[in-house]
Amino acid sequence: MNQEKGTAYAPQVGVNGHANGQGGLAVGAWMSDGNLPLLVTPLEERRLEDYLDGARRHAETLLPSCGGLLFRGLPIRSVTDFESFIGAFTSSLVSYEFGSTPRSQVHQQVYTSTEYPPHQSIPLHNEQAYTREWPMKIWFYCSQVPEEGGYTPIADSREVYRRIPVRIRERLIEKGIMYVRNYGNGLDVPWQKVFNSHDPTVVERFCRNNGILYEWKKDGELRTRQVAQAVAVHPRTGESVWFNQAHLFHVSNLEPAVREALLAVVAEEDLPRNACYGDGSPIESELLEEIRGVYRILAVQFPWQQGDVMMLDNMLAAHGRTPFKGRRQILVAMAEPRGADDPC
Repeated sequence: MNQEKGTAYAPQVGVNGHANGQGGLAVGAWMSDGNLPLLVTPLEERRLEDYLDGARRHAETLLPSCGGLLFRGLPIRSVTDFESFIGAFTSSLVSYEFGSTPRSQVHQQVYTSTEYPPHQSIPLHNEQAYTREWPMKIWFYCSQVPEEGGYTPIADSREVYRRIPVRIRERLIEKGIMYVRNYGNGLDVPWQKVFNSHDPTVVERFCRNNGILYEWKKDGELRTRQVAQAVAVHPRTGESVWFNQAHLFHVSNLEPAVREALLAVVAEEDLPRNACYGDGSPIESELLEEIRGVYRILAVQFPWQQGDVMMLDNMLAAHGRTPFKGRRQILVAMAEPRGADDPC
């Protein structure tokens, strides 16, 4: 698919049998051949609080099938408005614990999106699929539209699962994926920020409680290893989804020049992050490139507009980021923690 869906594609109200007019909101699709994301827009100008019940009901009805909703044209103009909007869906947001990328906390459980340099792309991925507990819901709020680029591409994780070659699926399901992380040393996020504590005993307790192997190295820095799933089953729909970040963590994801520069100063086991099979054996780079190819085929993207809020079911939809120019601010909030061993 890999299409940019912008203003040239007028939303088709009522396509594919979706209900419209509920709570003053209309539901349409960017194009008739796809439902990700569905576009939700106001039928008339009202106060934000007047849309909340309809937004919640649309999400309850549509999110399990489409995986993502883009709310556009609502009077969401600040972090406070964003938090009020999210309150329609959940009463309890989750903190960004055991995160893998740099973020800043904006207010309570609202964070910036990943703070990587603007020239870099972030591959499609499901939030915190590198561990055994993740948020089920994630919201993105466009506070500042960049001058150019800065899209948040998305992809259907069910379709990713279906298109991954069976031999790759079976191999990764059988072996699992081990994520190796080395914190700090100026190369990655410090462990103090990842675990929200400066106390090593707090870190050790978190690791023990979450099946994470930890090791304090001679320089006082931390290395962790955790084996997690390749595939997960959605608790509501019963569908299998591709749910891991092997393609993102693996050293082959780095630009060749960056990879060579890092390996010139640290051993491979000391790279900020890497992924291998659950038994510790290396994952073939060619296999991961096939996975990346599937994501590239399925990626859908659209230009952000000021005040947009995109709500994703984090198991059903992956997200990423394209390079951009100018100032960009996309804020993020997450809710509904789920563990790999929780019953369906």
